[in-house]
Amino acid sequence: MNRIGIDVGGTNVKIALVDEKGSILYSNSVPTRAEMGYEYTISNIKQAICDLLKETKLNAKDIEGIGFGFPGQVDYKAGIVRNAPNIPGWVEVPIAELIENEFNIPTRVDNDVRCAALGELNYGAGKGCENLICITVGTGIGSGLIVNGKLVRGASNAAGEIGHIKLQMHDGPICGCGDTGCMEAFASGPSIVAMAENYIRGGKSTKFREMANRDPITPYIVCEAAKAGDPVAQRIFATIGEYIGIGMAGVVNLLNPERIIVGGGVADAGDLLLNPLKKTLKSRAMKIAGEAVQVVPAQLGNTAGVIGASLLIES
Repeated sequence: MNRIGIDVGGTNVKIALVDEKGSILYSNSVPTRAEMGYEYTISNIKQAICDLLKETKLNAKDIEGIGFGFPGQVDYKAGIVRNAPNIPGWVEVPIAELIENEFNIPTRVDNDVRCAALGELNYGAGKGCENLICITVGTGIGSGLIVNGKLVRGASNAAGEIGHIKLQMHDGPICGCGDTGCMEAFASGPSIVAMAENYIRGGKSTKFREMANRDPITPYIVCEAAKAGDPVAQRIFATIGEYIGIGMAGVVNLLNPERIIVGGGVADAGDLLLNPLKKTLKSRAMKIAGEAVQVVPAQLGNTAGVIGASLLIES
């Protein structure tokens, strides 16, 4: 039976009709418009669900369930978005209840990276695995953990905050969470930009400076410069990969996964990021756990969220 998966981001809401084989039968997106308040976004989402049913000529009884993936803190059991930092106004919003009342379709909600992990486990780079870690490296670093075939949510639905593993005891860069020394503060998209800008401030010329011209430096520009052979840009990605490798070595020692799946915007750098990550992980993890784990790129790309969200009804 078909399900609906919805991936809510700071800019857009993606919605898809997904069949039992993980294939997307219909997809669409609508603007989030967080500045208009959560009621406005929910109204947009409801309309998008109506449009999906109309376009696919389905009724509510033809849909097994609806699943939502949200960035931030989510209470899976209660169906509430506790706090979505990148979507202002989404605090203690009972999204599952609001959607169930409207459509009379069972609805679940979870963290967006956990949804991506479910998608990759069932239909992507994690197929056949019992134990895996799916990390996304972008503006922040998040993860979904699969242990013994089950998604790990934790005592207060807050498991998987890998980006906030501490890599430095004192001082260190300040993280968005307010603490210092977090892996996310060392190795996310803003860290790439900070390293690049720091190099330019030293008065040096480099390819990413030329490519940016007068525009702000972005992780994408630094990545393109690295792919074009710029040694400074390549060194930045090697450093980022090393930081993530050190953080992941601790996780590998703790959980002994078969696979680490790496996705997110920064991960589009491919081997520029993955090679130093693998090398560091191999040298820093304990031998038995380190030899058991593979590091692979995510396969589902920007569809992982909606596909994984559609699976929440059975997870």
